[in-house]
Amino acid sequence: MPPPVPSLPRRVLRLRVAKPLLFALCLLPLAGLLWRGWSDNLGPNPEQTVIWTTGLWALRLLLITLAVTPLRKLTGWADLVRFRRMLGLFAFFYAALHFTAWLGLVNGFSLDMALRDIVKHPFVLAGMTALLLMTPLALTSTNGMIRRLGARRWQALHRLIYVIGVVAVFHFWWGKLAKNNTAAPTVYALILAALLGSRLWWAWRAAQQRRAKAKAAADQGSSRSLA
Repeated sequence: MPPPVPSLPRRVLRLRVAKPLLFALCLLPLAGLLWRGWSDNLGPNPEQTVIWTTGLWALRLLLITLAVTPLRKLTGWADLVRFRRMLGLFAFFYAALHFTAWLGLVNGFSLDMALRDIVKHPFVLAGMTALLLMTPLALTSTNGMIRRLGARRWQALHRLIYVIGVVAVFHFWWGKLAKNNTAAPTVYALILAALLGSRLWWAWRAAQQRRAKAKAAADQGSSRSLA
């Protein structure tokens, strides 16, 4: 029998142009900001537009990165894993732009002004914490770093993404809380809860299966000893 023909989504994911296309798509939010800035269309508060847009895309790409594994398990599209690293790096890229825009456009790269802003808006600390936690993940995203750290230590380090997701959503929610506008952060929090909850569910099922196999092996050993 001939080998089964991959489905259309799998064929698309395996195309050589898939990664360059994703790279270009991830740059679209930045290109949109640059276009709006060039055409003087950033609204009445351009600084806040830049800060909120870069921060929102950092969070979106972070959640998309977290969605890769659940989507792969649900669909069986193993090739999705090829894009996870790029998505995570773009999440870090937009988070770094978000921080730089806040530090430069709002505080003029002044440490004193930045500290005053943190005292006035303590939710900024949560965002800075998320960026700080993302930094070692970005720095160790290469194949060389995986080999140096070893697969087990690398995986343990990159589980920080779950903590980062929680801190990032909290940063967004806390920032909107002052304006009594937590509808959007609540949606992002529910998406994150679903993504993390699916991992807990699969981990619980895997543990149950391991216990069942261990029990079956133990019962088989006991029956052999009695025979």
